[in-house]
Amino acid sequence: MMLGPIGFAAPWLLLALAALPILWIILRAVPPAPVRRRFPGVALMLDLKDEDSVTDRTPWWLLLLRMLAVAAVIIGLAGPVLNPRDAGEARAIDPLLILLDNSWASARDWNAQIAVIDGLLAEAGRAGRPAAVMQLSDPEPPLFQAAESWRSRLPGLAPAPWSATPEMLDEAAGLLGDAAFETRWFSDGLMHEGRERLLTALEARGPVTAHESPRPILALKPATLADGLVNLEALRAQSGPTREIIVNAHGLDPAGVPRVLASLPMTFGEGETGAQGALSLPPELRARLTRFKIAGQDHAGAVTLGDDGLKRREVAMIAGRDDREGLELLSPLHYLEQALIPTADLLDGALMDVLPANPDVIILADVATLSGAEQAALLDWTTQGGLLLRFAGPRLAASDVSRTEEAPLMPVRLRVGGRTVGGAMSWGEPKALAPFAEDTPFYGLSIPEDVSVTAQVMAQPDPVLAERVIAQLTDGTPLVTRKRIGAGQVVLFHVTANAEWSSLPLSGLFVQMLERLAVSSAVAPPDAAELANTTWQPVAVLDGFGALNDAGTLPGVAGERILAAPLGPDLAPGIYDGPDRRIARNVVSAETTLAPMAWPARIPVEGLARAQELPLGGWLLAASLMLLVADIAASLALSGRLWPVRATAALLLALGLFGAPGGAKAQDDARAILATSEVVLAHVITGNAALDDAARAGLAGLGRVLNFRTSIEPAAPISVNLETDDLAFYPILYWPITPDQPTPSAEAYVKLNDYLRNGGLIVFDTRDADVAGFGASSPNGVRLQRLAAPLDIPPLEPVPDDHVLTRAFYLLTDFPGRHAGRPVWVEAAPPDAERIEGMPFRNLNDGVTPVVIGGNDWASAWAVNDRGDPLFPVGRGYAGERQRELAYRFGVNLVMHVLTGNYKSDQVHVPALLDRLGQ
Repeated sequence: MMLGPIGFAAPWLLLALAALPILWIILRAVPPAPVRRRFPGVALMLDLKDEDSVTDRTPWWLLLLRMLAVAAVIIGLAGPVLNPRDAGEARAIDPLLILLDNSWASARDWNAQIAVIDGLLAEAGRAGRPAAVMQLSDPEPPLFQAAESWRSRLPGLAPAPWSATPEMLDEAAGLLGDAAFETRWFSDGLMHEGRERLLTALEARGPVTAHESPRPILALKPATLADGLVNLEALRAQSGPTREIIVNAHGLDPAGVPRVLASLPMTFGEGETGAQGALSLPPELRARLTRFKIAGQDHAGAVTLGDDGLKRREVAMIAGRDDREGLELLSPLHYLEQALIPTADLLDGALMDVLPANPDVIILADVATLSGAEQAALLDWTTQGGLLLRFAGPRLAASDVSRTEEAPLMPVRLRVGGRTVGGAMSWGEPKALAPFAEDTPFYGLSIPEDVSVTAQVMAQPDPVLAERVIAQLTDGTPLVTRKRIGAGQVVLFHVTANAEWSSLPLSGLFVQMLERLAVSSAVAPPDAAELANTTWQPVAVLDGFGALNDAGTLPGVAGERILAAPLGPDLAPGIYDGPDRRIARNVVSAETTLAPMAWPARIPVEGLARAQELPLGGWLLAASLMLLVADIAASLALSGRLWPVRATAALLLALGLFGAPGGAKAQDDARAILATSEVVLAHVITGNAALDDAARAGLAGLGRVLNFRTSIEPAAPISVNLETDDLAFYPILYWPITPDQPTPSAEAYVKLNDYLRNGGLIVFDTRDADVAGFGASSPNGVRLQRLAAPLDIPPLEPVPDDHVLTRAFYLLTDFPGRHAGRPVWVEAAPPDAERIEGMPFRNLNDGVTPVVIGGNDWASAWAVNDRGDPLFPVGRGYAGERQRELAYRFGVNLVMHVLTGNYKSDQVHVPALLDRLGQ
């Protein structure tokens, strides 16, 4: 029933309000009216005053106070709700599916979305409807549970820094099942390929309602560098009125502090969806840039990361002969200067003078012979990642460089003399360039017909010559060769850098070839040949809100996928380090276009400004209690019994009733005091009540064994909520894994990584050793991989025979729980750990493994009830009890290991200590 903006879950209770007049009559009659008697001696008592006088009837205001208290109780029990949802809007029987795009575009109003979702789940909980939440950025089968359980997981949800691909949308459609349900689709407001198929699948199972934010979507394309200017382009999904935005350039100042180094105003014209701007910065400042961001937009699409493509290359050019006075066009460096001045910073000086400046590229034009010091310094610079570009010429052709054996700074051996074509003593007509092969950096460049070669230095046939040729003439002779040297490379053009031997420097192809070699700039992305068989390691990755975070232990990405594969859980946007450069994968690419989502007319679309439901029952019941306290105080005052002491007691009572907020803090302090004064074992709350009870009982059973057999006397175990509790108090966390376990929030992962880095130990138990081997072959294993991905976990290995876990208290060779047979994984030993002669184990470091991973369900083997009886069976007969005993021994070793470290490894030092003591 609705009364204005207030609805009632139990409106029939409001009928009790009709009894209020009866209550008025009853209260009016208490106390009863006095009987009047005339007595002659009353005149003697006229001046007497009774200090304990009592009123003859209840005052009207006290009656009103009591009636208001009773009315508040009646209305509060009727379940009043402010801004309730109209019961006719939903199918009260079907389950509720909350479908989230949760892409980068959803981050702009993420908190508003979560508020609306919380309201929908609250309504479903009151109606007894099960609910499920599905995220399209990483779809999983919808798990319909009590709505309240999903409400507790909402803080752990976060937008992804990518958008759902058509494959993800098709996968989500295949996971829906056949049952009927109502869908609430929280859209990011953008059109994505594959949505129509998913929408059709959802409508086949029940009504669909879309929710979208009305706020415009802004995005920023990757920055480009041209003519010394940083060019930026912003996008918006819908055209509209003129709008101005500010793009901030972020980077590190000379002290290494992140700051806004520059700002660029940009304007969307009326009816336009794009805005362009250019930022002019000196090379020193441009080299410090890390990212660009649209001010006021907190999502990953408003951020574009900078990489090596924004840095102008520093190029040092050295010629083997002086420029001819008055013959500038014949200068060995003239055409190189014309090609590089617009895009690179040129350095002048001798070779040994420019090397300390650490240029990106050094060009040697017809430089044949280098001194020993020059060659050694240049070779070291190249090995560290430099690009040495050499051009042939008369000096090189006439020298003995790289003749009998390959010179360190030459890519191939050279034949004596050169080759001249087209002259009186020629070998034929001038030669043209052959098409560039697919595995070369020049693949795809068109060759002008007027480019020809009249002279060149010839390469000596060699077994490695074919793999080093990256450009050749039509007769098969090499034109450009390349060789890797450490992290750098040396490239040789077998013709001159001017037009003496070829017309190549006169053509635009010459500039394009320099760009492909990353000489003139680093804008061009790596080619297919460079990406093949390479691995790119993430350095920093973006989250959905546009924050740049350390990549931690994220795995590397294959070079074939780094540029072409769509973003997703296994390829996050961020900065990646490759063999010889650093590239950025941004959320928005140069080809991205934004199109608003166009919902069919049959789909109702709601915004995110939905009035939040507010249950009023608790407030009314609290108000009734306050009115009753006021009634008690008023009654005592009217009867003359309200003494100061009693008034103080009543006030303290009222404060005791309504001053509960400090109790939570006191409870937290009590937990902290307990955890720091005693050894406390803790387990992570999973949301599965039965599993959490089993974990707590298991740690209690392990605590009993530790108390009986060791000097450790642990207190009662504690259940830990990763979102709210401090983890620093607990030496060990037992974390059982379930397939539907909620993902912790970003703040919880920060606490977990701090816990691991500061000596804590987490025991991950997938509890599936009876059905799966180690790996992702079970739902629990798959879930563990996703839960542990953001954690800073070191390399792992199965427990070796000489690990401290095998001898911390008991000598063990196996670590069974309720199940047996699956290997247990711990931190891998250092590569330099060696076994000392005469010792049964290696000299390992003194650290404690931060994680132990297994699937043997140890908590069930340890679990006992209040009487100490086992709660779960383990095996059969004597063999089963022996397995339970080994499980207890493993638990004792585990606790001993985390509390004492690898102290037993120090026994390898006993012989040296005894020797020093003269024993």
